[in-house]
Amino acid sequence: MADTRPARPHVIVLGNQKGGTGKSTTAMHLIASLLQRGFKVGAIDLDARQGTLTRYVENRRAFVRRKGVPLPLPELAAVQASDASDRKAAEREESERLAETLAGLAGCAFVVIDTAGNADHLSRLGHAQADTLITPLNDSFIDLDLLAEIDPDTHRVVRPSQYSVMVWEQRKVRALKDRGTIDWVVSRNRVASIASRNQKRIEAALLELSRRIGFRLAPGFGERVIFRELFLNGLTLLDVKETGEALTMSHVAARQEVRALLDAIGLKPPEAEPVPAEAAA
Repeated sequence: MADTRPARPHVIVLGNQKGGTGKSTTAMHLIASLLQRGFKVGAIDLDARQGTLTRYVENRRAFVRRKGVPLPLPELAAVQASDASDRKAAEREESERLAETLAGLAGCAFVVIDTAGNADHLSRLGHAQADTLITPLNDSFIDLDLLAEIDPDTHRVVRPSQYSVMVWEQRKVRALKDRGTIDWVVSRNRVASIASRNQKRIEAALLELSRRIGFRLAPGFGERVIFRELFLNGLTLLDVKETGEALTMSHVAARQEVRALLDAIGLKPPEAEPVPAEAAA
């Protein structure tokens, strides 16, 4: 007789090699959405030196204590980079630390990992764990350079960037490890409300690149002060109703952006995997 046990958590990684694109904000909104849907969620901060996601969750925990509002909280862990002088020893230590942290969150339905804005070994390790990789991108050619080199005259893609190549390599690592696949989603943040020629060129370049290296495009977040204000209390736009604050038009528009991103990503919880009776015994 077969038993059933939960599959490994669905791992969502927020990653790119540039700061200020909204990785931690996106991560926290994903966490809050999954928690509100009743899932057990783990959060891992691989950018422990800056620690934005860690502080975001800690601010949320403090708000719950201070206000007595029963907001759901994730299980939070931070993985420190190794300070070993030998590169191989440091990489081995970081691999062990991340593996232990993931093992400790094995009971979660989802694990959300926030990575640093660089291509260090710990960040690459995190990318290789992804079932879903989300790369927030500000809507500019400066940020598009993260993904590809663009011809200045034709605005066509010349070649993928080092980050895109790194993601491709981690996809191969993941496939060799457990035959898993990485669903790569690029979300466009701070898109101007009025269409411009520059915006159309960026969109055309992203569409060409998405077909070339295999990612999906999703809507992101607009430039709204409210996102930065919510950080101080560890809140997201999905928590406004629970905290009793009045909804403004900016709140409503921003919540629609959050929901549009979540719908585009299309996250589904991992299904239980059948376990043979002899293994369950």
